[in-house]
Amino acid sequence: MRVGIAGTAWPYRGGLAAFNERLARQFLSEGHEVNIFTFSMQYPDFLFPGKTQYSDAPQPEDLSISRTINSVNPFSWFKTARAIRKAGIEVLVIKFWIPLMAPCLGTVARLARRKGIRVVSILDNVIPHEPHFWDKWLIRYFIRSVDSFIAMSESVREDCLKFLPASRHDVVTLSPHPLYDNFGEAVPKNEARSFLGLPQDKTILLFFGFIRDYKGLDLLMKAYKKAYTKDLLLVVAGEFYNNAQQYSELEKELGLEGTIEWRTDFIPDDKVRYYFSAADLIVQPYKTATQSGVTQIAYHFERPMLVTRVGGLAEIVPNGKVGYVCEVNEDEIAEAIRSFAVMDTKQRDASFRKNIQNEKQKYAWSAMTAKIYDNTK
Repeated sequence: MRVGIAGTAWPYRGGLAAFNERLARQFLSEGHEVNIFTFSMQYPDFLFPGKTQYSDAPQPEDLSISRTINSVNPFSWFKTARAIRKAGIEVLVIKFWIPLMAPCLGTVARLARRKGIRVVSILDNVIPHEPHFWDKWLIRYFIRSVDSFIAMSESVREDCLKFLPASRHDVVTLSPHPLYDNFGEAVPKNEARSFLGLPQDKTILLFFGFIRDYKGLDLLMKAYKKAYTKDLLLVVAGEFYNNAQQYSELEKELGLEGTIEWRTDFIPDDKVRYYFSAADLIVQPYKTATQSGVTQIAYHFERPMLVTRVGGLAEIVPNGKVGYVCEVNEDEIAEAIRSFAVMDTKQRDASFRKNIQNEKQKYAWSAMTAKIYDNTK
């Protein structure tokens, strides 16, 4: 097939770009032609919460990427649709994650469909973590623009069905988030810790990714205070997308100064493997969630996880087999941290590593492309 992917890719950074580029490579490996149509402008600067939207990495030489979509310029949406038709695209894949992108991506989808191009959307979220009063209108516009949908968790599938008549419920299928296996192979733990300047003799808890209120870092800090011993170290690795001062003040209030390692610049792709290789437990104390790319990085590096029972997280982290599933409760999170911390390294490997290796087989990229093929019939 000739496959088009409309959405975030180089020169933009982050999980969305990583997902679309990895999906493109999977299609290429299966013998298809792939063109990515990404943004000439993704977010206006005043709407972007981080330091920069852009990657420092060079342009991928193996991918065809065209920067055609300006999220706030309708003329570019028509230009993109023309480029998609000119490229002979048969199937257009759009990853949807936020209502703000509904006008541009929905319009591109509608224009593509008029020319007989099948449009499949992979849904990160339908209802956003941080909602606004205009979301439902925008979501409805996008959903009415697409032929079929692949939800990456059951909670997202259910959210999508709310916007569709019963006669169209069969166009929403489920396929879990594939492994993020594009960050390289694991390195020995002692080497990773040496590279990052982290101590060799502590049990390291890793909170990884953009820091937003819904991800529950404040909840984790309170639980960490309750579970803390001198043998524990919490590493926070990721850029603040919300007010950093609230966490600094909480750290002082809880008396945790010197017990948390803050690495709050954006973590580039070539450093990700060091953080996960250095960690003992990946901690995701989210207050709301759908699914998370962080869990799929953890699976790739075969690290046990602690997640909360929100959205689709418990669906992909079997409790007691590959980690811990807790309620959104600092006492339960603290108890899980204590339980993990008292295990010795061999016991942890025996308890979790083999199960992780078995469980991760479910999350191949070929399963996602197979689901997309099913949605083109």
